[in-house]
Amino acid sequence: MARKGKDNKNDKLLTLKRRLLAHNSPKDPVAEQYRTIRTNIQFSNADQEIKSLVLTSSGPAEGKSTTATNLATVYAQQGLKVLLIDADLRKPTAHYTFRLENHAGLTNVLTRQSTLGQAVQETEVQDLYILTSGPIPPNPSELLSSNQMEEILKEMKQQFDIVIFDTPPILAVADAQILANQVDASILVVSSGKTDKEAALKAKELLVNAKSKLLGAVLNNRKTESGNYYYYYGSN
Repeated sequence: MARKGKDNKNDKLLTLKRRLLAHNSPKDPVAEQYRTIRTNIQFSNADQEIKSLVLTSSGPAEGKSTTATNLATVYAQQGLKVLLIDADLRKPTAHYTFRLENHAGLTNVLTRQSTLGQAVQETEVQDLYILTSGPIPPNPSELLSSNQMEEILKEMKQQFDIVIFDTPPILAVADAQILANQVDASILVVSSGKTDKEAALKAKELLVNAKSKLLGAVLNNRKTESGNYYYYYGSN
């Protein structure tokens, strides 16, 4: 039994390390792919600076949160002041990744129980800040579509160089669509060998219908011959 508990602990540590790969192993080939994604985003639209971004997927466990975390990390490594927001108000995970408390977060700010400055937390990554989900509310979609969300987003963009939202899978709930309509751009995360093609096309359709500027897709979990994960970013 003790051995099993130790194995579970090691598995959790490996998962956390992978989620923060760009910080823990910045020279890893996968970390370089995240930097390529960052560069492609920055050059995707010469006419409009992208300061807020939604990452979503068609379904669960497709690497969306890992991608959001590492993308936020490589932006911070560039010297930008970055805010990563756990906007999955149903199954939040960011506080586990960064091993932070989740007593106050986005839901507290949206319900005016806390200010943005009070709820934002520093992380172990220099220049990367996080707004955890806060307590899980009974009405996530209503909170995200509120006037308060619009006001807070304006405040975020004034205080940070880039704001990245990690949202729930778009086919499951409306939350990602709601936020995608408010931010500057969106990215769809798909998992090699797992994401269904029809589901991915439906997810793209929902983002387009939300009048979101869909920059492209990130394909992850595709093994190369060397065993590394390969992340690809491309325009639609």
